[in-house]
Amino acid sequence: MYGEVINQILQFAGILAFAISGALVGVRQNLDLLGIIVVGSSTGIGGGILRDVLLGINPPTSLVFWPNAAVAVAGSLLVFFFHPGITRNRHFEVVFDAWGLGLFSANGAAWAISEGHTLLTAVFVGTITAIGGGVVRDVLVNQVPGVLTRELYAVSAFTGAFVAAILQMLTGRIVLASVVGVIFGITLRLLSYSRGWNLPRPPRPFGQSIPNGDQQH
Repeated sequence: MYGEVINQILQFAGILAFAISGALVGVRQNLDLLGIIVVGSSTGIGGGILRDVLLGINPPTSLVFWPNAAVAVAGSLLVFFFHPGITRNRHFEVVFDAWGLGLFSANGAAWAISEGHTLLTAVFVGTITAIGGGVVRDVLVNQVPGVLTRELYAVSAFTGAFVAAILQMLTGRIVLASVVGVIFGITLRLLSYSRGWNLPRPPRPFGQSIPNGDQQH
């Protein structure tokens, strides 16, 4: 019972962190109240919906369990009313996004293992859960998804999911596995952002400049 409560708290924390990061993007894009709520809420629950679709859970949990959507909307409204002072600094957006990434990747993978899925399935589900909301957010505001361009975004999600899945298999303790996986995922994401770590890109012809859209830091 205690583990289920902690697990639900981790779910809410991930939804809230992603909703805030999505709403901050909406504010920077000068969206109205409805636009900010749509982008923030979609970011908050989008990854979980993709996870449930992959696992054959129909309808997805966030479409029937109203607290998930309520947390996402609340996070979006929080940003709408209290954003001055933080939207000027993209670091806040990155930090909240990193928290959501770590929480969703680790908890999603640990949960999948606890439900009897294989390591490959669990890591895949955890990674998709973590990056899904961010992809939905970027598409809604007409940006190239950060997972394709931004530092070690997907690698961080994969790392958090893999660590959590392995620990869940070894210990059977979903909270412990989730927390440790979260630490790995968040740490790698923030380090890659602060130090500008990126996966290799194809070489460009001599003298050809990098398009502005590729310079996302």
